[in-house]
Amino acid sequence: MTDGERMSPGRRTVLGAAGAAVLGTAATGLAGAPASAAQRHGGGPAAYRDLPVPYVIGHRGTAGYRPEHTLGSYQHALDLGAHVIEQDLVPTKDGHLVCRHENDISATTNVSDHPEFASRRTTKTVDGTAITGWFTEDFTLAELKTLRAKERIPGNRQHNTLYDGRWDVPTFEEVLRWAQEQGRRLGRRIWLHSETKHPTYFRGIGLPLEDRVAALLRRYGRHRADSPQFLESFEPSSIQRLAKLVGTPSVVLLSNAGTKPWDFVVSGDPRTVDDLVEPAGLKWIASYAQGIGPTLDLIIPKDASGRLTKPTSLVHDAHAQGLILHPYTMRNENTFLPADFRRGTDPNAYGDAFGAFKTYFATGIDAVFSDNADTALLAAADFRKR
Repeated sequence: MTDGERMSPGRRTVLGAAGAAVLGTAATGLAGAPASAAQRHGGGPAAYRDLPVPYVIGHRGTAGYRPEHTLGSYQHALDLGAHVIEQDLVPTKDGHLVCRHENDISATTNVSDHPEFASRRTTKTVDGTAITGWFTEDFTLAELKTLRAKERIPGNRQHNTLYDGRWDVPTFEEVLRWAQEQGRRLGRRIWLHSETKHPTYFRGIGLPLEDRVAALLRRYGRHRADSPQFLESFEPSSIQRLAKLVGTPSVVLLSNAGTKPWDFVVSGDPRTVDDLVEPAGLKWIASYAQGIGPTLDLIIPKDASGRLTKPTSLVHDAHAQGLILHPYTMRNENTFLPADFRRGTDPNAYGDAFGAFKTYFATGIDAVFSDNADTALLAAADFRKR
């Protein structure tokens, strides 16, 4: 067993308990069986440590099947059985939080079809990168609600364009209400995973995210340590701010090796992701967060040909600090898979996603973000049977 495959005793216990749970599939539409400790919560895991390991996080809902960050995408993720469903949060001009992967909405809405907003197209520098497009912070919520969502990468996911224009851009509060309603319908708690996007940038233009997020979490009872909710950010300082406002479990996202969180760039912090994945960096993260969300390449690096190499010690080292791991992102299409698992010559055809899942799950990760929740759930069920 390599360093990357070792598990902490605590995680081994959770995995053993989870292995006995019955995991639903796309055919049944059911999530994993609730842990016995969860009964007092009205169904579903009592806290994040009770989720069935490895659990599946529906990335932007089910981005592999529906336009991302729409209520249709979130509902489909829930119907397929995703244990947790993700939202990315950005603000409008009048301070509402909406669910978009980026504040640039050029590729994810039909804003370019609206002549009344043509003059809003502009170039901005966000986290050091110049971007030309339309931005949520230049629209009121009422204006944004006149737009319709569409598939972000139609070249890869042509079938998803069937749903272009079907849904609008949801607010975070609408998603919280949706989760509340679905929880009542299903008799269990609905788990969410919510990211503050570009928090330093938004703080700099007078639209700080953390207080707004915390206020909504308190309003909907998701501000406690045992709430069915994760918070996430690529900026550690945003998670630190949130930790002072709410008790909600949080995850520090980690980009590629050699990169640096934008808040570190602005503050002059010399550390990079390479430093944060070392034991000292993980210990520092564990002082205010419950987990990390690394790229899959930080779990198992690829060589120059895109093939997987030897797992790193990150899983073992993070578990040694009591941190859970939520790596990102698994997708079914060849173009997104390691070269080992691509099949055929069509980059948009499905490859051997099950083989890739098996390899990543074997490292001991606690969960995975996936655009295809049904595939991930079946792979997780297979892994528990081994």
